[in-house]
Amino acid sequence: MKRRKVASMLGLAVLTTLYERPMHPYEAASVMRSRGKEGDFKIKWGSLYTVVANLEKHGFIEAVENVRDGSRPERTVYRITDSGRAEVRDWVAELLGVPDAEPNRFHMGLSVMAVLGPDGVHQRLGARLDTLVRLIEERVAALAEMRGEVPRLMLVESEYELAMWRAEADWVRALREDLGSGAMPGLEEWRHFAETGEVPGISAFVEPEGG
Repeated sequence: MKRRKVASMLGLAVLTTLYERPMHPYEAASVMRSRGKEGDFKIKWGSLYTVVANLEKHGFIEAVENVRDGSRPERTVYRITDSGRAEVRDWVAELLGVPDAEPNRFHMGLSVMAVLGPDGVHQRLGARLDTLVRLIEERVAALAEMRGEVPRLMLVESEYELAMWRAEADWVRALREDLGSGAMPGLEEWRHFAETGEVPGISAFVEPEGG
């Protein structure tokens, strides 16, 4: 992955929003919220203005005018520069074409789940599954409501996230079933390790041939 001068996803969102037309930061944030982008990252005012300042510092955007709406404070309108257009195209191409090998929080949790023991893991995965089911239901309803109102081009990341949630829910459900039914080998040895910290031989966790 390329080391970028402004690397936050909020920075990318600001650049892609200004790609359309000049805006002041408040308007850009409103556009992002209206398109559901706050589900991808948190739009906080302090962070937004810091990102805008960094984008301007590195020549990706530039101020074009100051505007005032009634008694509200004066606002600076920014536009994307040629350098900013090149940066956002290169950045998006990288995100789409280069798989992200960084482990996420769930991946990390799975790598050290042995300390909870099979019963603790079964219980926590149940809570995760309940949340995934709720998120899936909410996203399906939201997408159904937005279709016809919002172009699919603006919804593909929500479709992708929904597909990932569904795949994760299926995988978590299957793992819980293996834990609950005793199909996973070495459950008693695993419980012993979680209680004592004593590591059993690896053979305890190997599934017998034909199993």
